[in-house]
Amino acid sequence: MATYVHCGSLFTGTEDTARAGQLMVIDANGRIAYAGPTASAPKAAKGDTQLDYSEFFVMPGLQDVHTHLAYGNAKTEEDIDLYQPMEFRSIRGLFFAQKCLSAGFTSICSPGDAGQISLSVRNSINFGLFEGPRVTAAGRYLTTRQGLTDWYPTWIGVPDTSIGRLVTSRDESIEEIRVQAKNGVDCIKVAMDGVQRRPDGEFIAAFTQQEITDIVTESHRQGRKVVVHARGREATLYSARAGVDLIFHAYYLDRECIDAILQSGSAIGPTLTFPRNIVDFTRPTEPASLKGRIGDVQREYETACVNLRRAREAGIPMMTGTDSGFAVTPYGEWHAREIEIFVNDLGFTPAAALRAATSVTAGFMAKGESLGVLEAGRAADFIAVAGSPLEDVSILQDKSRIRHVHVGGKRISIPERGYDPRQVTDQAWTNWNDLYTQERVTELGILPARRSAAITTERNAS
Repeated sequence: MATYVHCGSLFTGTEDTARAGQLMVIDANGRIAYAGPTASAPKAAKGDTQLDYSEFFVMPGLQDVHTHLAYGNAKTEEDIDLYQPMEFRSIRGLFFAQKCLSAGFTSICSPGDAGQISLSVRNSINFGLFEGPRVTAAGRYLTTRQGLTDWYPTWIGVPDTSIGRLVTSRDESIEEIRVQAKNGVDCIKVAMDGVQRRPDGEFIAAFTQQEITDIVTESHRQGRKVVVHARGREATLYSARAGVDLIFHAYYLDRECIDAILQSGSAIGPTLTFPRNIVDFTRPTEPASLKGRIGDVQREYETACVNLRRAREAGIPMMTGTDSGFAVTPYGEWHAREIEIFVNDLGFTPAAALRAATSVTAGFMAKGESLGVLEAGRAADFIAVAGSPLEDVSILQDKSRIRHVHVGGKRISIPERGYDPRQVTDQAWTNWNDLYTQERVTELGILPARRSAAITTERNAS
């Protein structure tokens, strides 16, 4: 049996406009058999399903290449790495993956999670046990003592439950790649820079040029793509020269980096939603604000937008991702904000931003050659939207406008469920945001409570 989808307008993911009077035919295997003018479509047979989406904008399912399913909307690194058991994190990850799907994101990449959490979520969906988006899964980040995810003091190290895997030699890096490949990851994540800076403020690459080249060579030999966290110029340059598939952030890239990326064919995933949300949503009383982080993030955001515009103008492909999984980027809430940022701050046209969020980002995903475009032979992953994102991309953030979501031709509706983060996620204890010295209490205008005379008299009498 086939399914006939009558579209109000059809955006295929490859063009600048949407077509009117279009129809899609989906075969019994969840593939698109036909996508084109209604008048030229094959005739329906008895028993075929007819879906009337004539009031909707039909487009490929959206893609987020940067969603960490293991994080749980965390507020601290300790909550990510330590407090919930791996088994629970996998179940929680599935719950949150479904929230991504309900927001119209039919494919997500989970680039760097503890243990085999993302693999377990991916497999449970692929094997038909649960409904959910298509998941491209990674294992733990490869990191060094200078890299992201080595958060804790050296006398603690990197726990086995962490999202990072500390490697201290080339051989350890190669061995970890082979272990992850054996476990079935789709891609390898590398923390190419982190917390260490030179006196002039430039980030120091966590791996040398030779080290990242060896990592990429072995990963590609194992048939795995490589994605790196690289905000700094040096890390971006080394990654491009090594031929990584995807560079997250690249905020401080320069002309040398751009030339290297163009030569390697790498893509950039700016992930600007995360810093934008930090600036926009952090309240003055929160630790991130009290530590002066907001000003630093705002300055980095402005620098990143200037540099990434140059990269776009040079022809470097950009993929949409949000770093969802933190309290400031909750699952299912802000994924489509990256599309709006592409338009408002990076100079994309709405059509180009939609292509970035569909056909371009699909290029990194597992089996991506079948995703991101609505044409014959592709997987029938699509959404029906009330209104035209070509006229206003921000409407994709309004979940009430995502009327129907299809994965492999199947219409999926996930019931909305809330949860209590104090039970599910927030295990790290932060009881106070301040140090209440006498001087600080005076600054805040807080007067210590005094025992009443009656209580004092009663106590003295006893």
